[in-house]
Amino acid sequence: MNRDFIEELSWRGMIHTVMPGVEDQLKKGMTTAYVGIDPTADSLHIGHLVSVMILKHFQLCGHRPVALVGGATGMIGDPSGKSQERNLLGEDALLKNQQGIEAQLMRLLDFQSSSPNGAKLVNNYDWMKGMTFLEFIRDIGKLITVNYMMAKDSVKKRFDGGEGNEGMSFTEFTYQLVQGYDFLYLYEHENCTLQLGGADQWGNITTGTELIRRKLGKEAYGLTCPLVTKADGTKFGKTESGNVWLDPARTSPYKFYQFWLNTSDDDAKRYIKIFTVLDRDTIESLIAEHDTTPHLRLLQKRLAEEVTVMIHSREEYEKAVEASQILFGGATSEALRKLDESTLLQIFEGVPQYTVNPVGMSFIDLCVEATDIFPSKGECRKMVQAGGVSLNKEKIADPAYTLTQQDLIADKYLLVQKGKKNYYLIISA
Repeated sequence: MNRDFIEELSWRGMIHTVMPGVEDQLKKGMTTAYVGIDPTADSLHIGHLVSVMILKHFQLCGHRPVALVGGATGMIGDPSGKSQERNLLGEDALLKNQQGIEAQLMRLLDFQSSSPNGAKLVNNYDWMKGMTFLEFIRDIGKLITVNYMMAKDSVKKRFDGGEGNEGMSFTEFTYQLVQGYDFLYLYEHENCTLQLGGADQWGNITTGTELIRRKLGKEAYGLTCPLVTKADGTKFGKTESGNVWLDPARTSPYKFYQFWLNTSDDDAKRYIKIFTVLDRDTIESLIAEHDTTPHLRLLQKRLAEEVTVMIHSREEYEKAVEASQILFGGATSEALRKLDESTLLQIFEGVPQYTVNPVGMSFIDLCVEATDIFPSKGECRKMVQAGGVSLNKEKIADPAYTLTQQDLIADKYLLVQKGKKNYYLIISA
């Protein structure tokens, strides 16, 4: 074994509950564990990343990870942590979602390894699709009492009522049984003795261990990680525009990088342990270095680098850094012109924008007549002469300069900068 899995998760702050017997099981040798992810969207978001990182650490510690994409459970909807019934997806949507998630998991776990602890990807639809309802309630349903199922927090909260709570359908009520059956199936077919997941999955996990005990007379185990929140108690992984996704089409690498870069000091200290595989000495020295010069944000920069490279690539990370420097550093005109249109618009989202055809217009007329970048021509001339005005990241020397088609970035945009921090985006009409 490379490292002790429980010890590794403990110092990283990634353990919420451990079932008795887990440590003994892991000490016996290579253990197989699984994490289940329902394909409710065609991409994982960073909330999913916590349990996937646990699987990643599990593999790095010499054990065998199984990633389960819930083609069957995705049709039902997990009630855990929900106050309302989830909208059910059709088979086509589920299939598209599964394929998107599987491609992302391939980046995070080693499925190609020829060693005994190579990761495996499974889909519970494969073993559920051939089972009839009668078979399921006869062979599985009779093993778990309704009293046992009702005692679960995820069920009790929905039955207790309260504002916005619509109760629970039979479909959702059976979810824990179906997930429990997954564990039983993987126990029998993959020698999987451990299920990992977020703290909200404890009820579902223990239903699985109970099912294995009652059906096979064997012991299986569960381990959960805390649900990650921000230091201020708000939900982790959400921004004003919604979830932070792993799919670059949903959240661009630039925005993804910015999310990690903008975390608070307290959050960065927790997140670097959870979302990277950096070792303890490296992380502790990074935190110590950060604490001596917090204004340099060394911790946030390293966190953003590690996670962006892991999810996207080194190339996308470098492009994101370059894009960030355009707004906050001394980037060149060449760097600005290299940006793709969507990244350029994201960087300058929120800055004043004007739609006008600037070609053939003098720079001073653009800034004073066509827009309100400057209140007067006198003020514009004065600031240009002082070297305080740039066009596309290059200083403007002559306020009467005539703008040409060649000045437009991507044949469409001009970027005017007044002073150090004031940007204006001109969009050619």
